[in-house]
Amino acid sequence: MGLLDGIGNIISDAMSGKPINLAAVAGQLFQDAGGLQGIVDQLNRAGLGEQVSSWIGTGSNLPVSADQIKAALSSEQLRSLAQSLGVDIDQLPEILAEHLPKAIDKASPQGVLPS
Repeated sequence: MGLLDGIGNIISDAMSGKPINLAAVAGQLFQDAGGLQGIVDQLNRAGLGEQVSSWIGTGSNLPVSADQIKAALSSEQLRSLAQSLGVDIDQLPEILAEHLPKAIDKASPQGVLPS
């Protein structure tokens, strides 16, 4: 299972099974950021390096807050993704804060980002 499938499934579960358009997730969240490495870099630049390293590493995942996600991602990224997923933009940072660490963790099971 790829990162986008993982994020889509996790977010879908969080939304009580509402189907997720994975192409929209890919297009909206990762396209501008340059894929998984790009979003990791973007989160690192926003001061979340310690959290991101814990998600990629093999230990426990450090938490991230909705406010930190909101600060790390552009308002355009959040708006586009919320629209594509059919969720309220105010709910999206909380959903991502809860589930993005799990998705990145699952995408890097050996503590290494896929190339």
